[in-house]
Amino acid sequence: MPRMHTHSAAFIRQMSTALSQLKQFTTVVADTGDFATIKEFQPRDATTNPSLILKAVQKAEYRPLLDKAIRDNKGRSTTEIIDTLLIAFGTEILKIVPGRVSTEVDATLSFDTAGTIAKARALTALYQKAGIDTRERVLIKIASTWEGIKAAEQLEKEGIHCNLTLLFSFAQAVACAESGVRLISPFVGRIYDWHKKNTGKEYVGTEDPGVQSVTKIYNYYKKFGYKTEVMGASFRNTGEILALAGSDLLTISPNLLDELNKSNVPVSRMLAPDTAAATDISKISLDEKTYRWLHNSDAMAVEKTAEGIRSFAADGAKLTAIVTEAAALAA
Repeated sequence: MPRMHTHSAAFIRQMSTALSQLKQFTTVVADTGDFATIKEFQPRDATTNPSLILKAVQKAEYRPLLDKAIRDNKGRSTTEIIDTLLIAFGTEILKIVPGRVSTEVDATLSFDTAGTIAKARALTALYQKAGIDTRERVLIKIASTWEGIKAAEQLEKEGIHCNLTLLFSFAQAVACAESGVRLISPFVGRIYDWHKKNTGKEYVGTEDPGVQSVTKIYNYYKKFGYKTEVMGASFRNTGEILALAGSDLLTISPNLLDELNKSNVPVSRMLAPDTAAATDISKISLDEKTYRWLHNSDAMAVEKTAEGIRSFAADGAKLTAIVTEAAALAA
């Protein structure tokens, strides 16, 4: 085969979409519960959370999933109906994506290690009942509190893989890695929001505090050989995404996936194991006291973690109200 001229290769690269270029360096994940969107952008994985499921369940096309969950749990609690509904969404998503789906534990369990473990086991059992290979295809999402991290540590030992979400501090990331968590989701955009609000500054690309946070975590993990995967999340613009090209995974909302798919801007790898190995960063180890001190020394992380838990809990309550009303009407 004749060798492609450099200028021809550059031309083809320039003509390919930013999304297709990004997929060369990073596993792209769809941050949505909408099946049509997932089909359109063909990510490897998909993530859901209470807010996304609440949004989806209010659409007419997803009403049959709710109706079936109610029928299958006639006479049972609203909690059991919701668990069945979450697994119904996850199972349908797994018919579309070749990889994994993340399903979130109730945010009200964020400070309850035993409760989180019990709920994760229950969700896993429902997936297994549906014929899903949970070790390969399911991640249980848990808030990155100390209690959540310790729950994930136990669950990982049982073969239930976890996605630690609402992660804002370096302390959270280190504790997750030391606990053997499969994957973390640092919230890039919400870190950006806090700093913009508190400084009045706009941040672009590698100057973005959210981008810097994920870059530091990625470099630390790779330098010290941690197997925990880094998945940047909660983006505000495509600049944040492209500044993290090379991260293990990036979970991206439908509107930003669309922007990337329509853009032909050249994409370069920004994060890589070899550059991580050369970074000047020291290894630390965290017990509970050290973790709590470091995490609580970061005002942004404390505020955004608490805010995120409250927000997911509020949307969980709205979902409960919708399901309760629908179940009453079906009775």
